Amino acid sequence: MKATHRRRLRNRDLSLTVMGLGCAQMGNLYRWTSQEEAQGAFDAAWEGGIRLFDTAPFYGYTRSERRLGTMITEKPREEYVVSTKVGRIMVPDDTVGAEEDSFVAPLPFRPVYDYSHDAILRSFEASRQRLGVFSPDILYVHDIGRMTHGERHDHYWAQLTTGGGFKALGELRAAGLVKAVGLGVNEWQAVSEAMDVFDIDIAMLAGRYTLLEQDSLPLLDRAEKAGVGIVIAGAFNSGLLAGNRKFNYADAPQPMLAKVAAIETACTEAGISLQAAALAFPLLHPAVVSVVSGARTAQQIRANIGWFEEEIPSSVWQALKEQGIIAADAPTSFTASDEVEHEQHA
Repeated sequence: MKATHRRRLRNRDLSLTVMGLGCAQMGNLYRWTSQEEAQGAFDAAWEGGIRLFDTAPFYGYTRSERRLGTMITEKPREEYVVSTKVGRIMVPDDTVGAEEDSFVAPLPFRPVYDYSHDAILRSFEASRQRLGVFSPDILYVHDIGRMTHGERHDHYWAQLTTGGGFKALGELRAAGLVKAVGLGVNEWQAVSEAMDVFDIDIAMLAGRYTLLEQDSLPLLDRAEKAGVGIVIAGAFNSGLLAGNRKFNYADAPQPMLAKVAAIETACTEAGISLQAAALAFPLLHPAVVSVVSGARTAQQIRANIGWFEEEIPSSVWQALKEQGIIAADAPTSFTASDEVEHEQHA
């Protein structure tokens, strides 16, 4: 598969390149990223044919949106898709420290959760200003879920439902200010709950449908039937499938390391890289429209594109199914319609 191939949302007039660039690193995630590094990563992504760029106000406390805006607005508007997020109001605060929420040197804007109608509209307007884009293509509700908010979840979920948050998304979509709306979360259950009460078009799911875990498979099957596109982020599971020993941002437990070793053995025997299999696997599900991968430098994004475009023999998936690493009912081949769509939108 090529990074330039596209998949179209079934219910909206929007197609996405099957590989996207996640821009959290532009917000100095974990370490300082220079302007030159950020520009290099963007340029390499563009040169590689990537036309989907994802950001959020939270990344670097608005730094990522500002940086991406200076780059993306130099390109023809009709050629790219940009997504951003709502759910936090960025409030000016001169007490923001040297590192907050894993972002180094964040800008002086403190994130405050607010999923209510007016907060969604305020956040969206601020993102338009920072990006310099009149109509961002996709708007996600960022980080909603029971694990994220604990005992406060019901309060925040009520802001989305009775508080008008979902209504605001619908208004922005109806006005043509965004083409697609949905959730950007780490918890697949939140996407399922949202589908029960609102007609989302798309969801970004981070780290929950990968070679290491497929508990979200019932959601993906439901999304495919409903025409809700799924964008997969975190396909490397915090980097564990890319060579480090972290899983969900913590030290990986031994059973998980053993599973990675088994995957790597299967990949080695087939003559492919572990990273290639990790990026390819989610796109085998017909609900998945893109895999978004973060990169800090041009070298990293070129490596990601190289892995993404490796040809994966079907024997890899069969071996991993036989070992129980891939769920028995997880798709492991493209349908004929998938392949046609790749060609039509290449």
